[in-house]
Amino acid sequence: MPFILSNEICDKFAAAGFHANMITYLTQQLNLPLVKASNTLTNFGGLSGFTPLVGALIADSFAGRYWTIIGGSIIYELGMISLTVSAVLPSLRPPPCPSQVNCKEASNSQLWLLYMSLILTSIGSGGIKPCVVTFAADQFDMRRSAVASRSWNFFNWYYFCMGMATLTALTVVVYIQDNVGWGWGLGIPAIGMALSIIAFIFGSSLYNKLKPEGSPLVRLAQVVVAAAKKRKEVMPLDPGMLYQNKELDAAISVNGRLLHSDQFKWFDRAAIVTDEDAEDSKSPNLWRIATVHRIEELKCIVRMLPIWSTGILLVTASSHLHSFVIQQARSMDRHLSHSFEIPPASLSIFSILTMLTGLVLYERLFVPFARRFTGNPSGITCLQRMGVGLFISIIATIVSALVEVKRKQVAALHNLLDSPRAIIPISVFWLLPQYILHGIAEVFMAVGHMEFLYDQSPETMRSTAAALNSLEVSMGNYIGTLVVSLVHKYTGRKNNWLPDRNLIRGKLDYYYWLITGIQAINLVYYVICAWFYTYKPLEEVKEEDVPAEDEIQHKQFNYAEGKGDVELRRNVIVKNYLGD
Repeated sequence: MPFILSNEICDKFAAAGFHANMITYLTQQLNLPLVKASNTLTNFGGLSGFTPLVGALIADSFAGRYWTIIGGSIIYELGMISLTVSAVLPSLRPPPCPSQVNCKEASNSQLWLLYMSLILTSIGSGGIKPCVVTFAADQFDMRRSAVASRSWNFFNWYYFCMGMATLTALTVVVYIQDNVGWGWGLGIPAIGMALSIIAFIFGSSLYNKLKPEGSPLVRLAQVVVAAAKKRKEVMPLDPGMLYQNKELDAAISVNGRLLHSDQFKWFDRAAIVTDEDAEDSKSPNLWRIATVHRIEELKCIVRMLPIWSTGILLVTASSHLHSFVIQQARSMDRHLSHSFEIPPASLSIFSILTMLTGLVLYERLFVPFARRFTGNPSGITCLQRMGVGLFISIIATIVSALVEVKRKQVAALHNLLDSPRAIIPISVFWLLPQYILHGIAEVFMAVGHMEFLYDQSPETMRSTAAALNSLEVSMGNYIGTLVVSLVHKYTGRKNNWLPDRNLIRGKLDYYYWLITGIQAINLVYYVICAWFYTYKPLEEVKEEDVPAEDEIQHKQFNYAEGKGDVELRRNVIVKNYLGD
């Protein structure tokens, strides 16, 4: 774990330092308009969310998480180096424009270098994001009984370590970018990424590397095809007579087999044993018959998708934190003393500090307190934790709207509405409550969401489940881009909500109220999905059960006119059918 955590801390430090202040680099170094710069970041943020799905499939299918992390890290490093070079060489960016009026934008060739750098980092993140947290979790016993016996939650402490790395980047790196120069400001994260690769490789001989067992998508497709082929077959009244094969599923059910559930019964048709299946029982055609475990893998994914989708609009709602809020902060009084100003992008440290403090308090105070009433080892369930996070996020967006109203009132009072470069005499700490609330929301939603995806996904699809988290970020960013573009396009030129150069003359508070309404609808949708959600049924393998081979028996039923092998799970099931 020291090697893995060193890798991930350096990686998070690099990624946070590289992207946290990128809106400033695009608007003040490349002279891009605010909306174009914001959409550029959200678009590539969206691409960074899609590529992990490809990386997860590569890891789960044949490469494994270890090699996927290494390959993604190297590609990511190349992207960081190329953008650092563009920041160092003056010929690769437009002339400086301190007034931010009638500025010459970056040329197409300069933008292409930017785009290539962002594409490389997006591809690299595709190999890193879906694998790092799951690879770290692979080093522990993550069975439910083992998790319940521990006094700590792996995901809470994982996020704590990553938060510390992000906090360091938002303070040190962002300060260097704003006060020393972008060459060093981007070069230090690139060095940090290189160190992360070295640290990860150094510990390679110590890792628990799970062997990939083929493409999970192929298994899911086989279930759908088999169910479609048997759509006219008669379902047995007893689900215990559906096909099971312990040896076939051994490699994909190390932590226990999935048990039959009553949801989505149409897929159960894939496990009906016909005469044709019985004749080929030694080497079953998996495009025609599937085991109960494989069917339940598909059911797990189908059950998870509605809950997963609720996080998309949460990302949309918080996407403005790295663009519009930074621009708000740049126009406010940021002095801590006569000589020191807080860099606008460093305001995110308050969200990170809140998250770090919240994780410790959640682990040490909230969980023991809630456990007294719920009896749940985790205090509350993942679904309850996520619901609380969604609600707090709505409060954060409401606060954002109210603060923007206050900022504009002060600007109007001092006749600064038409001075985009002026500093409004209002403290930047007015933005603090929304950052704190977003940090609290992350304690509940982000950590709970990742734990939910890991726990409820099939064990051989956990990288894919982690990629769903990144895909959620991607879709949320794209929807955020769409909302910003539509608002910018259809709110007119005179009273545009999100103007390109003078945000004070805009109606950013209206945009926040729009996002609040979208989040409220999303919360109602989440409550409905969570109410009807069923946790996956798992026959957990206990360590004391492993050597007791006599407890696992194989029985045959004369099914379908005396043919067809049906494997029974346990002695108790055999007794139910055959008697003592």
